[in-house]
Amino acid sequence: MRNRGERLMYIIVDDRESVANSYVGGLVREGVSSIGFSSGEFWDWLQSASESDLAAVDAFLLGDCDARGSLPRAMRKRSSAPIIAMSGQKMLKNTLELFESGVDDVVHVPIHLREILARTAAIARRRVGELPRPCETRIQVFFNGRDPEIAGHALTLPRRELRILEYMVSNHGKWITKTQIFNAVYGIFESTFDESVIESHVSKLRKKLRDRLGFDAIVARRYVGYRLNIPAGETIDVPMQELDEVGILLNRAHAAPAAYSAGN
Repeated sequence: MRNRGERLMYIIVDDRESVANSYVGGLVREGVSSIGFSSGEFWDWLQSASESDLAAVDAFLLGDCDARGSLPRAMRKRSSAPIIAMSGQKMLKNTLELFESGVDDVVHVPIHLREILARTAAIARRRVGELPRPCETRIQVFFNGRDPEIAGHALTLPRRELRILEYMVSNHGKWITKTQIFNAVYGIFESTFDESVIESHVSKLRKKLRDRLGFDAIVARRYVGYRLNIPAGETIDVPMQELDEVGILLNRAHAAPAAYSAGN
């Protein structure tokens, strides 16, 4: 492990340690949790990682490494997160070979990290499809670091409570465990904090949503976890974000910005 931050989780695979460290440092400055692996280290991790650890990964950045042609298909068997190859060769043959290996996109270095974040967001949008924009009377969660809005008014949340809300929205209707939320907020390689901190974060977020909505939007069940509970019959829409708005993005293949009616 070379570094870690908070919020998103990107994994960089590159046999040049200095290059991997450079990307990790840049991503952390953008607010993105990241870790660098050599191809051998990554292969060992990929084979042994749990499903919850893999689900916490938002994207893989594949640099210069051995077995780059075979790694993407192995990665896809265990994760649906976007795989972006970073190439120093601007040759059609090389680009086509990378796409044939199973990556989702190819970028040519040098490239700004925000463009990589934007491309990752675009891959997620294509996978979930385009849905209508929500009207102003709904809860809107933007997944770009912007405060959510309820009935057109911003709900200011601390960074970790916002990340929890984003994660719950992206898993709407599903029971999610304390461990899953912890991994999403603190990163799968965090060891400084205990999972019990999640109970406090969720409790505070739950109260703020209840005060604004007039009902409990988060259901808690002992030994099971938490579930975002929106009244039956409400619709879910996805507000599309322009690429130049991309800052800190939640970008799982199954995640998309969502909106819910503010009425009970």
